[in-house]
Amino acid sequence: MKYLFLLILVLLVMNPCPGLAQAPGAGTPAQPLSLLAQQLIANEKALAEAQKKKDVEYLKRTLSDDFVAAGIDGRLHPREEVIGDAYETELKEYTPYDIEVVALNESAAVVTYDAIIAMAKYDEEIPRYQHISSVWVKQGEQWRLKFQQATPHVF
Repeated sequence: MKYLFLLILVLLVMNPCPGLAQAPGAGTPAQPLSLLAQQLIANEKALAEAQKKKDVEYLKRTLSDDFVAAGIDGRLHPREEVIGDAYETELKEYTPYDIEVVALNESAAVVTYDAIIAMAKYDEEIPRYQHISSVWVKQGEQWRLKFQQATPHVF
């Protein structure tokens, strides 16, 4: 999986896509969001809402069968673990900002953003500010989350 992430980074550096969209306030003038960017930003926000509401069925529909999350501790968490932990996770706040969407091709895109996060439990252990990178793939007509990495945001 780390090779996939490195490959994606290389592709982004070598071939920036005109589908790039930034949220207002990102330091450059805001561009109109493409339909793809609108869809994937909505998916990211819906994912956070599903985690807040402990909506396991939404997670099952949205995470790809081979989904993997790389946590802030560097550990990998497979789909089954993420879904199982949904019942115990008490997410109070999840506010994304400076969102960018880069289309890799017609069936894959990377979404990156910073987020303000607050948890009901373990809040002292979870960095409040994080940088999130997500890889979305289109399977049939549905965009599904294949990979997500969270790292503490360094100012």
